[in-house]
Amino acid sequence: MTSDIALLRARKSQRYKVNLAEQLACCEANYARMLKLMPNRNSQDEWHYQVQSGGKVWQIRLHITERARYTTMLEIYQNDGLSSCGGPAAMEVRLYHDAQMAEVVAWYQHRQLKPRYDYPNDKMYQQDEKAQLNRFLSDWLIHNQAHGYARDAVGL
Repeated sequence: MTSDIALLRARKSQRYKVNLAEQLACCEANYARMLKLMPNRNSQDEWHYQVQSGGKVWQIRLHITERARYTTMLEIYQNDGLSSCGGPAAMEVRLYHDAQMAEVVAWYQHRQLKPRYDYPNDKMYQQDEKAQLNRFLSDWLIHNQAHGYARDAVGL
């Protein structure tokens, strides 16, 4: 019994701390990578391309849903190629042009992500859920740039 209490106290003292410098660097790199996938972003709202992954070809669609002076909201759709990319957005990303950063703001309809969560929590998010999503976006963008190709004339 006392060991359980000691374990709980140890977990509380090891509370996750946001590494702001690491998150800012990740979002800055994601911004630069994202712009490479969006040529003519000031005059075009949608891009289509395919990405080879193992034996599969994934259909990717990037769609701008909102433009403001300093920000752009972008939806990312990904499909396995068996049907169109018309379902729910896999991710929503906000581009901050003044800060030159890209941040995941939603994924599969999960919204308003906090920088840190207590664990466990009702939605079973990891303590660093938001940081993990931005790192995932980073990996996803790197893979897409290495293995992606234009699907049609409207796009990359």
